Amino acid sequence: MFNIRVYGILVNAANQVLVSDEYIRGSHFTKFPGGGLELGEGTRDCLKREFLEEMNLPVAVGEHIYTTDFFQMSAFNPGHQIIAVYYFAKALAPITVPLRSQPFDFDAAQLERYNTTQQIESFRFIDGDRFSPDMVSLPIDKVVAAILRERHLVPGT
Repeated sequence: MFNIRVYGILVNAANQVLVSDEYIRGSHFTKFPGGGLELGEGTRDCLKREFLEEMNLPVAVGEHIYTTDFFQMSAFNPGHQIIAVYYFAKALAPITVPLRSQPFDFDAAQLERYNTTQQIESFRFIDGDRFSPDMVSLPIDKVVAAILRERHLVPGT
């Protein structure tokens, strides 16, 4: 079975890259914002929906960056193969969710919600000149982070 994921690379005016710090089923992950494609949805529409759901942030979806070109098994469903699609995203409004300065800086309400949802997230920016594959957790995200650095697609790298 295939699990199609769509992620956005959002770089702000200060040349910082947006990441999502997530605590899912007892494990910590730092990844790019985005999520799963739903039936009947295109990849660009999926990314717009994910930013609205996760951050209440309307975005314009820009240039395609990368689509998985190797086998990657799902970390959560061993019978699923992950196919991930990455685009640049541009915020169309100010970010209103709390932005954290430290990884996995969850507030008390989030930690309480984890008990029922088994998933919480917070968002933060990483300076473009410091951003590297080591700063994200997932194997495909690491490939994309390397592409961003190699091609100087993230200002400051």
